[in-house]
Amino acid sequence: MKKMTAAQIKGILFDKDGTLLDYDESWLPVNRELARIASQGDPALADHLLLATGMDPVTGHIVPDSLLAAGNTRQIAEGLVAAGSRVDVIELTIKLDALFSHAADFSVPVTDLAAFFGRLHRRGFKLGIASSDNERSIRQTAQRFGFAEFVNYIAGYDSGFGIKPDAGMVLGFCKATGLEPAQVAVVGDNNHDLHMGHNAEAGLKIAVLTGTGSRESLAAASDYCLNDITELEGLLPDLQLA
Repeated sequence: MKKMTAAQIKGILFDKDGTLLDYDESWLPVNRELARIASQGDPALADHLLLATGMDPVTGHIVPDSLLAAGNTRQIAEGLVAAGSRVDVIELTIKLDALFSHAADFSVPVTDLAAFFGRLHRRGFKLGIASSDNERSIRQTAQRFGFAEFVNYIAGYDSGFGIKPDAGMVLGFCKATGLEPAQVAVVGDNNHDLHMGHNAEAGLKIAVLTGTGSRESLAAASDYCLNDITELEGLLPDLQLA
């Protein structure tokens, strides 16, 4: 595990789903609806599409780093079509983006996000969200859970900063906040997030276990692996000691 010096970490860039939001409680019902839309109501095809994109239709288990775990809307739509959906990719992308935006109203946070972000904000950290979801959905989530006022930066797959695991979302956060990549901790639940941090030369890559990754699947790419984001507050004082 890599230890950082005090003043290096001044900004935290969070993934959304599986990091701020409990993945299973928030997304398993959405994934089933996604498959219903893509299969046009054919139950057998819906189950096949779920398996092909990373979810066991019986148990609900999500394969780490699969399309449903880490893909953006367009990538998921393309994967569904490749697996047998007869809906046009562009039409399916539009329908899924609408589904995902609506899903923000039913998401389950891993903690009181307004209080959590407020505490970090008062300690002087610059805060951002970088998600493979669309930007509208991220902003709806931030508004719903009351932490929008504490966020300096929001990027979705459609915000113009590129997609994970490319470095663009991290570099966009740095440009928006005036920080250097080495001053940023990237926090996420899958390897797309951690590899994005690596590609941007972020100061820390921190994994959490509230999403689709496991301690085993995330160990190689992370500097720390936490049970959830609340443990970040206990970690940060050590990172800030002079």
